Formats: sequence, C-alpha cells, structure tokens
Amino acid sequence: MQLHNRTCILVLIAALAFVQGCKKEQPGVDFHCDYFDLSPGRFIEYEVTEIKHDQSALVKHDTSYYQLRTVIGDTVIDNSGRMARKFLRYKRDNSSASWSLSDVWTAIIDSRRAELIEENQRMVKLVFAPTIDKVWDLNAYNAFPELECYYRDLHEPGAYNGLSFDSSLVVEQEDFFSLVDYRRKYEVYAKGVGLIHKYYKDLQIANFDTLNVLNGDELFFTITGYGFE
Repeated sequence: MQLHNRTCILVLIAALAFVQGCKKEQPGVDFHCDYFDLSPGRFIEYEVTEIKHDQSALVKHDTSYYQLRTVIGDTVIDNSGRMARKFLRYKRDNSSASWSLSDVWTAIIDSRRAELIEENQRMVKLVFAPTIDKVWDLNAYNAFPELECYYRDLHEPGAYNGLSFDSSLVVEQEDFFSLVDYRRKYEVYAKGVGLIHKYYKDLQIANFDTLNVLNGDELFFTITGYGFE
C-alpha cells in the first residue's frame, strides 16, 4: 500500500512539473507551448537526407537517406536533475525495414523554454510565447559558441509531403555566408505536433561558391507522418 501511494505521488509531481513548465500566468493567455508537443506517445516520422563532405575521405561527398521516428516516452531525470520526458529516436533504411532504436534523448519545457538534450548537450529550441521580437541563445546551457535564434512566419499555415498544418512557425538559427564558409540553419514547428522540417548546412566552401563544398555537413528532415502510439 505504501509503495502504491509513493508511485501515485511521483506521478503527480511529474504531472505538475510539466504543467508548471508552460503555466498560463494570465487567464485566457495561450503561450503556444504545443509547438513543442510533449504528450506521451506522440510520434513523428521523417524522411532524412544526410550529407558528409570530407576532402580527405575516400568518398568525398557521402550522401545517405533514411527514415527517422521520434517518440515522446516516459518521465525521466535529465542531466540537470529535472523531471523531463524521454525523447526516443528510431531509424530505418526504408519503409520495408524495421525500426531500430538509435538514441534516447530527453525533452522538457521549463520556465517557458523548450529544451532538447541531444547527446548530453542541452539546446534551447523554442521560447514561449513565440513573438517576432524574441531572441535567444540556442547554446545558452552548453559549451558550444553562442547561436542567436529568432522567429519568423509566426502561426502561418504550412504543408509538407501532402500533410497540411493550420499553424506553423520558423525558428531561424543561422544564416552566414563568406569567402570560405556557408552556414544556413532553420527549423519549422507545427502547433500540436512539433518539428516538421529541419534544414541544416554547415560548410567550408571555395571562393564564395556554395556548390563547391570542401568539408562540412548537411542534414534535412521532412515530416511524413505523425500521431500517437
């Protein structure tokens, strides 16, 4: 009986933590935290293209295609000692193959910050409520260089792979171009779903030519389906 009561208390604490993470401090105010949906069982599936450029490698421009499935799992203590959600990542080569678990990350909404802990690195993906004048550092809680993010195209309809979304937004992460570098990074989120598109290029180039890539990485996610397990 005591064990049952303790379990109930822990479940209640976890539930309160998530409610407080995006608490509506004013009646009728929507902070739009469901752009980062942490509902248990929420899954999203993507088509992924990954390109690795390396002039010293045997294959200098190595492209791979695979499918990714993310699932919001049970509660867990994250690397900052907070009650968070497991963020499970599964991969497969194509729709004929079986899903294989590749990573267990964690996700949380804390003080109206949506955070994803990727490979033990804490990233601030979104801040709530989304407004056009908000600016934040993606890497505020890790050792990576500062990377200022901001919103554009707030609450606009979106469509990918035949899927339509009533309300989406874009998080701009980086847009830098020089003689030898090209970095372009942004993510698109849909309300009530989560990440629906990711665009990532971090490249060393030659003579301002973005098609003459020497080294670097490219990564593109596009949603193909979503729902609940």
